Amino acid sequence: HMSMNTSRTAVATPRMPRAERRQQIARAAATVFMHGGFDGTSMDDVARAAGVTRLIVYRIFESKHELYTAVLAQVADDLRDAFRLLWRHAAHEPEFAGWATGFRTIVYGFTEGLLAEHVGDPLLRHWAARSIVGYLYEGVCLWLDEGVPPRDAEVAGALGDGIRAMVATWDMPSA
Repeated sequence: HMSMNTSRTAVATPRMPRAERRQQIARAAATVFMHGGFDGTSMDDVARAAGVTRLIVYRIFESKHELYTAVLAQVADDLRDAFRLLWRHAAHEPEFAGWATGFRTIVYGFTEGLLAEHVGDPLLRHWAARSIVGYLYEGVCLWLDEGVPPRDAEVAGALGDGIRAMVATWDMPSA
């Protein structure tokens, strides 16, 4: 009985190219890590979720640390893609523009809240929030299109410095 079960597992997980198997395992691991975190997730948990043996997981990833790093890199790539899709494409497709509008509304409201202690005039605060979001949106999109990941932190710092300079210029608490 046990050998039949083993053969079923082999049929359920056919051999696939290493890159494809790596992606399959990383995607399954992302789901498992979301629930258990790094410390609360074992390589056996990952193997079960991916429908493979622990040996296969270790053939693709030398350690849980390497696997977690790969998952984080994939999540970062997915976030970049989602940002582009939401801000660049959905916003300009009438059938899906509501998604982008809804997200922008949330971001504008959050930004206005952050500016409340710096910009007392509600009209100027409303304008300032949209200006900051527009600056960030365009800066991030341009970097995603033209930049290189090793310099992401440098660009994020520059964008942050720009926002602080804008806020300092507009710092006008209520009179």
